[in-house]
Amino acid sequence: MEKLNTEPSFDAALAKRLGADQMGMRSYVLVVLKSGPNKVAPGKERDEMFSGHFANMQTLAKAGKLVLAGPFDGKDGWRGLFIFAVASIDEARELTNTDPVIQKGEMVAEYHQWYGSAAVMEVSSIHARLTPPKAETEAHKK
Repeated sequence: MEKLNTEPSFDAALAKRLGADQMGMRSYVLVVLKSGPNKVAPGKERDEMFSGHFANMQTLAKAGKLVLAGPFDGKDGWRGLFIFAVASIDEARELTNTDPVIQKGEMVAEYHQWYGSAAVMEVSSIHARLTPPKAETEAHKK
């Protein structure tokens, strides 16, 4: 009986494409979004601000800069997380400052260099395969 090889094999092209170093890791900037000084009241302005927030995240993700994002539970003012595939905190700050929730002061950002698996770069493409098309999503709401 032939023994199956279950050991993963190194993929040099993938490692290069994802920016992996010799350990399969790379540098990122982790941004923690926290409640800011200007709570925008419920209504049209707040709805538009959050619509812009989600559109901005999509733009940054499509540009390959934002590789992971998501909300926290809000405890202790922690609102959300961005992980940027950029070289510096200054670059992450410039990208974060394009977000309406930051511009309006609804949230403030805290920045940290982070060294993690280059595989994080693939989260977006995997997530897209787990998310039903918008029409299906709308149908599930009914």
